[in-house]
Amino acid sequence: MKRLSFLLAVLCLLASCAPRPQPPDEEPVLTVIGVSQVGSESGFRVANSESIRSVFTEEAGYHLLFEDARQKQDNQIAAIRKFIQQQVDYILLMPLCVTGWDSVLQEARDAGIPVILVDRMAQVEDDSLYAAHVGSDFRWEGEQAIAWLEESFQDEARPVHILHIQGTLGSSAQLERTAALEKAVAAHENWTLLAQLDGDFTQAKTYEAACRWLDSQPERPDIHVLYCENDNAAFGAIQALEERGYACGGDGVRVVSFDATRQGLAYCLEGKISLNVECDPMVGPLVEEVIQSLEEGGVPDKHYYARERLFTPETLTQSFIDLREY
Repeated sequence: MKRLSFLLAVLCLLASCAPRPQPPDEEPVLTVIGVSQVGSESGFRVANSESIRSVFTEEAGYHLLFEDARQKQDNQIAAIRKFIQQQVDYILLMPLCVTGWDSVLQEARDAGIPVILVDRMAQVEDDSLYAAHVGSDFRWEGEQAIAWLEESFQDEARPVHILHIQGTLGSSAQLERTAALEKAVAAHENWTLLAQLDGDFTQAKTYEAACRWLDSQPERPDIHVLYCENDNAAFGAIQALEERGYACGGDGVRVVSFDATRQGLAYCLEGKISLNVECDPMVGPLVEEVIQSLEEGGVPDKHYYARERLFTPETLTQSFIDLREY
């Protein structure tokens, strides 16, 4: 009995000294972000989505809920309400158009979820409904394009005929770029808008609209400037013009475009686009700065603008284009 008692005592001692199984590592707490993207209508938009996805990864401590609105505001509003139900930490909204957001953004604020506007702006009665806007200054972009046109035609008294391809009507990019052109046309007696066509920022829709308009004219229009509100619109309009015998670039139709995507810059280097105004979609890091500021209890600036440049055939090289991220 003593030996048994001693053996039991030894076994108990060994058991107490044995390493205890450790509980499994706790899952990291991820910051959940709901993203309501406009769609994938252009090279810019695809790059914009990729920039957000590349920054807000699970490895970096985030979980993304991504909703593609397919160019419909109703889909974006539904996505925001879905994010509110899911109790996300932040909402990133790329607004399709500038108006119609007050109610749903109020719902997000009531739920305690900060909304960050990305790329485009929204007009709301109370700007505290969104935490910050990260994107481009579209009016500045338009003004830079107009300044270049004014310099290009400063010594010419002859009429300057402009064909204008607009982006998604009601979007902040369309409104500001259009406003800059319309103001300039009003200020120059010899500048004339031949037509304003709805291209919706897409190559296919622009091509169809440009073909219809060109073919409906009783005489071949004399076009000096093609003002396109993004690269995809420029691609469609250039195709329509070239199929009808127009020369784009150089002494032909001077094409002004916005975005400066890799393909847009290739057209510019080739000379088909005379001026390409940069609109930088790679704003993911700037958006993360805003979220980090909010996480630390700070109050971010209301607007964060990307630094953007102008490109002409003379300022470009193929090596620069090859290094372009988008």
